[in-house]
Amino acid sequence: MVAPAYFAAVNPKAASRTALVTGASSGIGLELARLFAADGVNLVLVARSAGRLQQLASEFSQVNVHVVAKDLSQPHAPQSVFAELSQRSISVDYLINNAGFGAYGKFADLRLDQQLEMVQLNVTALVHLTHLFLPQMIARRSGRIMNVASTAAFQPGPLMAVYYATKAFVLSFSEAIANELSGTGVTVTCFCPGATRTEFAKRADMENSRLFRLAAMDVKPVSLAGYRGMMAGKTLVIPGVRNKLMAQSVRLGPRKIVAAIARSAQEQRLP
Repeated sequence: MVAPAYFAAVNPKAASRTALVTGASSGIGLELARLFAADGVNLVLVARSAGRLQQLASEFSQVNVHVVAKDLSQPHAPQSVFAELSQRSISVDYLINNAGFGAYGKFADLRLDQQLEMVQLNVTALVHLTHLFLPQMIARRSGRIMNVASTAAFQPGPLMAVYYATKAFVLSFSEAIANELSGTGVTVTCFCPGATRTEFAKRADMENSRLFRLAAMDVKPVSLAGYRGMMAGKTLVIPGVRNKLMAQSVRLGPRKIVAAIARSAQEQRLP
């Protein structure tokens, strides 16, 4: 478990808006943080590694940066993040639920503790943080939430069964509360990137899958599409024409065929 840590770099000239980004130490989370900083939005960066986050804080000298090192796969972590920010009177205008991971392999062969940790991080922590910060946004009649799902949300995913299922939950949950929040001044965006060149594939042990070898997009345009979509108040953002077509097409096909196609895309290249 990662010990709690807090670090702040204060710029007195920074604007009052603040974005909380989970999984902020690399990949899409880091790129989204850079986009917020470029727009003058203060940052709360949440990830497991305090050292990595503190190194990154120096990159964002134009805004206030608050670093909170928490392992969100631990059940108490979301409440701890909320409590730390409350103690410092930091309100969150943009909540980016980006932290998550996947694991490659047959469900029965993968460790149970790893699968349960994935559900805790990809689903439970996301719901927990949303429920903590949403009432304040509603009271202010202003706020934006981005829940990072995946094109995996649109179909079952053999060889990554739990990961795909967690992202299906994120999509359904996000679309439902987006509807509930209509007229409140608060928007919810479900961001569904496809395969993206980040550290995700390495951690999931699927760098050699057909999906990542043939269809991965660069992280910068992917993140920019999500950022712009959230700022525009869109409920669903799918970056890339190929990803959009895939997400729509799987809704029309027989479920067994959709699952077989998804498995084919996931399978590793033979040596």
